[in-house]
Amino acid sequence: MILTILVFAIALVILLQSAGYSIRYSSKIARILNFPEFIISFFIVAFISILPETTLSIISAINGEPILGFGILIGSNVADLTLVLGIVVLFSKKSIKVESKILENNWLYLVLLVTPFLLGLDGKYTRIDGIVLILFGIIFFFKIYSTSKKFREKNKSVEKKQMIKIFLLLILSLGLLVFSAFITVKYAVILSEFLAIPSIIIGLTILSIGTCLPELTFSIKSVMKKHDGLALGDILGTVIIDATIIFGLVIFISPFDYSLKKIYLTTFAMFFSGVLVVLFMKSKKTITKKEGFLLILFYILFIILEMIIQ
Repeated sequence: MILTILVFAIALVILLQSAGYSIRYSSKIARILNFPEFIISFFIVAFISILPETTLSIISAINGEPILGFGILIGSNVADLTLVLGIVVLFSKKSIKVESKILENNWLYLVLLVTPFLLGLDGKYTRIDGIVLILFGIIFFFKIYSTSKKFREKNKSVEKKQMIKIFLLLILSLGLLVFSAFITVKYAVILSEFLAIPSIIIGLTILSIGTCLPELTFSIKSVMKKHDGLALGDILGTVIIDATIIFGLVIFISPFDYSLKKIYLTTFAMFFSGVLVVLFMKSKKTITKKEGFLLILFYILFIILEMIIQ
């Protein structure tokens, strides 16, 4: 038990340090390419941040336990949009500024977040549903990338070696971030086994929160260094990837049936979390500390309801 706690603590320290380096190098790339920080984190950071939940959920699907993967993905999305974003806002100086013009079409986020709910209205997820989610995700990211070109300006040339070096250092720091998060989750599960918690609850709580550690630590460090665009890009990018491409893969690998009321609550909670975030982003183009508290309270309510239903 002492060894477990020690490994957990070491992994947590590495997690925090690697988050700091990830911010430094992603910010440098943003300045060199003259892309908004939001885009850099939305594509590069978010795609690497999802590795913990992607690995766990796909392995669950391959092992014939897609419901666990379902719990991890949807649970981590609800946690990202409420608990994680709420905590990040509390760590900001006053509020999180919503500056990226790309966020103006934020209704698209809601369309993607409500899709898993609509597809699950019949109480089952088929391979066709999985393909639909994957295609929706790919189309959305292609649209975001195309839109981002409008905000790119010409910049003075940078040495190729310097660019490669910064990019490799970013990949290395993000790799450490994901690996340390994976170890942290692993040992958190070992500790939780003593409590004899059901797998779906573990997926919705311990594993989903644990897999949010990369974006949580990255985003907290970002807002503390006044890089709000990096924080928002990482959180929103992670949520959209999980809700479409990764969840689609899980369903395609292992289609499953599930209790209607459980699908309704879990997937609708993800959609409603997105609605709250969009409404808060539209209010004076900021997310205030008060709104951060409301997001955290919503997450607590979600967990209580899940416990009651399960």
